[in-house]
Amino acid sequence: MRPPLEEFSLKETKPHLGGGKITGDKLTSTYDLVEQMQYLYVRVVKAKDLPPKDVTGSCDPYVEVKMGNYKGTTRHFEKKTNPEWNQVFAFSKDRIQSSVLEVTVKDKDFVKDDFMGRVLFDLNEIPKRVPPDSPLAPQWYRLEDRKGDKVRGELMLAVWMGTQADEAFPEAWHSDAATVTGIEGLANIRSKVYLSPKLWYLRVNVIEAQDLQPTDKGRFPEVYVKAQLGNQALRTRVSASRTINPMWNEDLMFVAAEPFEEHLILTVEDRVAPNKDEVLGKCMIPLQYVDKRLDHKSVNTRWYNLEKHVVVEGEKKKDTKFASRIHMRICLEGGYHVLDESTHYSSDLRPTAKQLWKSSIGVLELGILNAQGLMPMKTKDGRGTTDAYCVAKYGQKWVRTRTIIDSPTPKWNEQYTWEVFDPCTVITIGVFDNCHLHGGDKAGGARDSRIGKVRIRLSTLETDRVYTHSYPLLVLYPNGVKKMGEIHLAVRFTCSSLLNMMHMYSQPLLPKMHYLHPLTVSQLDSLRHQATQIVSMRLSRAEPPLRKEVVEYMLDVGSHMWSMRRSKANFFRIMGVLSGIIAVGKWFDQICNWKNPITTVLIHILFIILVLYPELILPTVFLYLFLIGVWYYRWRPRHPPHMDTRLSHADSAHPDELDEEFDTFPTSRPSDIVRMRYDRLRSIAGRIQTVVGDLATQGERLQSLLSWRDPRATALFVIFCLIAAIVLYVTPFQVVALLTGFYVLRHPRFRHKLPSVPLNFFRRLPARTDCML
Repeated sequence: MRPPLEEFSLKETKPHLGGGKITGDKLTSTYDLVEQMQYLYVRVVKAKDLPPKDVTGSCDPYVEVKMGNYKGTTRHFEKKTNPEWNQVFAFSKDRIQSSVLEVTVKDKDFVKDDFMGRVLFDLNEIPKRVPPDSPLAPQWYRLEDRKGDKVRGELMLAVWMGTQADEAFPEAWHSDAATVTGIEGLANIRSKVYLSPKLWYLRVNVIEAQDLQPTDKGRFPEVYVKAQLGNQALRTRVSASRTINPMWNEDLMFVAAEPFEEHLILTVEDRVAPNKDEVLGKCMIPLQYVDKRLDHKSVNTRWYNLEKHVVVEGEKKKDTKFASRIHMRICLEGGYHVLDESTHYSSDLRPTAKQLWKSSIGVLELGILNAQGLMPMKTKDGRGTTDAYCVAKYGQKWVRTRTIIDSPTPKWNEQYTWEVFDPCTVITIGVFDNCHLHGGDKAGGARDSRIGKVRIRLSTLETDRVYTHSYPLLVLYPNGVKKMGEIHLAVRFTCSSLLNMMHMYSQPLLPKMHYLHPLTVSQLDSLRHQATQIVSMRLSRAEPPLRKEVVEYMLDVGSHMWSMRRSKANFFRIMGVLSGIIAVGKWFDQICNWKNPITTVLIHILFIILVLYPELILPTVFLYLFLIGVWYYRWRPRHPPHMDTRLSHADSAHPDELDEEFDTFPTSRPSDIVRMRYDRLRSIAGRIQTVVGDLATQGERLQSLLSWRDPRATALFVIFCLIAAIVLYVTPFQVVALLTGFYVLRHPRFRHKLPSVPLNFFRRLPARTDCML
């Protein structure tokens, strides 16, 4: 049973953005696309003159900041009476249950921590601060005992009410995350901005080698070159010139990331037996010294010496008696864009080299407001819980919101900005469940679970309009598509130059090197896979890490794998595109059959006018398209596009098809299931094979018109062509066009149900199907 469409639909919302203070001036607030969240901030700076509490005449002080049931503590110092902490605590106003803030200084002890003094604040007397106001200056406060009497020691504090726009917000301890322990756990829940590494294509043109020294001098060597960069390994074909001076002139393409950590390692190998290769030489090339080229101009070639290591008494030694050489042209390609996303929804299309970048055309602002109705992702203390955070990716900039602990309705209200260089790009926003709250990889190799993903194409947005919508978070599982909740976003695309943006629509989608020296489809697939691996590896090494499973989900790794569901969806997409042509064909058939005589008569009149005045044909076509476009303007889409379950055939896919889609590669399913799927694939491939064969047959029949394969058919066609040439030369073109048109539009009583003569003639022509085995 299909779920109702409303469950998976987009919903327009009207949130209270910017605290209701949005004006025409965009500089009034940097947080005008999110709802204001009120926080009580406490900055604990330092203390002085603390009383000694142990026999050494010193103390181990720390500060406890308490607001109702929420309590945060600073780190403690050993044997220090003048400690400095400079830590900030933030308490959400929505969760404040007390009217008094208590800041207590304590002495760390093995048995029970000693009370040293405290400072109390009445919430009604705490000042408010909203940026761009200057930060509140900390003040010294005298410590008091539990009775309110002054005691020895002073504490420097700043206490104020603010919003999430405050500079102290990102690094503050949050009362929402009071259950998270450890420095690493706290780092894993904070918001963070990441940058993808700068990626280059490395082109290695292997030209030739000289003076190779194979062990067996009596045979013709079968030599090839193997190149390795990090985890990427490629090899040339075996050289056709089977000598000690082989030639290849073959390109090998790699992806390299700055900073260049790995060296390019080349080995020249001789295949001495089917499973045995002998290394004839090796060289190592640091990428820092490789030429960078920005266009299609050729770079200089170089000869590199090949080192050969020989084993002498169990030890590897370098053989330098005779130097073999290899001739290569190596360069880092700055004129290409290194694809780490699919070109269909890429967020960046600029070339690698910054010198080739054009100026930005605008700014994209994203407000990540909140989520509603998130499904429980894991079990804790016998109940379902979700610790959600968002990741947004556009261009080289990735952003990660803070994690909201144990909430099915998290409120982030964080705003981010990107420069836009091309309107035909896509921003991706993903929601994940944090499984690393108590420190890095100590969670037993846990992976952050995906909750859903949203893509927004910038070219579908009107400029300077704020779009506030609630997007469904949909995830496909082996048992079907599931709505995991909704995410509430505010998006604004501001254009700095309308002329520049319109000009972009006339430019090539990718940098010009992709067209001057195009890469093959298989090369692009392999290089994209390598690029995604490098990006995920580098970002997973950041602090805190953006984990591999998160990066791969955002970059849509694995979307190229076979899926019956996706194949069906693509087939119906093609049928949807062709449906317009089919509809026009049906309408024309009705005209020819005089279903509506008035319409057919009007078409006759229009046809006569266009034949008599052919200069009106193109203006009429373009005027008609203009009128259709103006007419459809009334029904233009008002909302951004979103994930469509019907289009994806996710809501009607068979369970076995989904199980096949989620299968590993190579398969891990039992042999009987694999056999059944193989047979199903064979039957589908058989139908495709028949369609392709039919298309080939029609093409071969066209070729056989003049091939004299059927001498009678070709003779008839050649005589017909001669007569047609004479008739068309003698008869004015307009007369021929009118007669042809009237014949096509003739009344049904002048028609036969049998196929026409030209069609009968065409179907009788020979094709090469007879020659097929």
